Amino acid sequence: MQLKPLAHKPMAPNTMKITCFIEYKIDPFKLEQFAQYAENWGDIIPAYGGELLGYFLPHEGTNDTAYGLISFDSLAHYERYRDKLKTEAAGKANFQLAKQGEFILSEKRSFLKPIAKTYQRAAETTL
Repeated sequence: MQLKPLAHKPMAPNTMKITCFIEYKIDPFKLEQFAQYAENWGDIIPAYGGELLGYFLPHEGTNDTAYGLISFDSLAHYERYRDKLKTEAAGKANFQLAKQGEFILSEKRSFLKPIAKTYQRAAETTL
């Protein structure tokens, strides 16, 4: 079987897209609470200027690690977004939910830049 080249969504020239990769250590007995927290970000993040790639809960294997991935056009855009999260009502409320629920034990953030030709490649066929 010969595979045809995959189509991809090209990045705009001279774009310095960055992705904030968040690794959460969560209480494995409070997955539903973390899921609600993540779903709340599903509305908040795009409204505040982030491109939400998704939140991910443990499925198999390690049961206390979750991830969130959010892209921005630049670090400056990310900084403006973070300021909004801390000052706007919806962002503050979601942070308060996490604090009260104590389901996030720790989190780490890494900032990644995509390799343009590999960014957001959709499957062309199912196996």
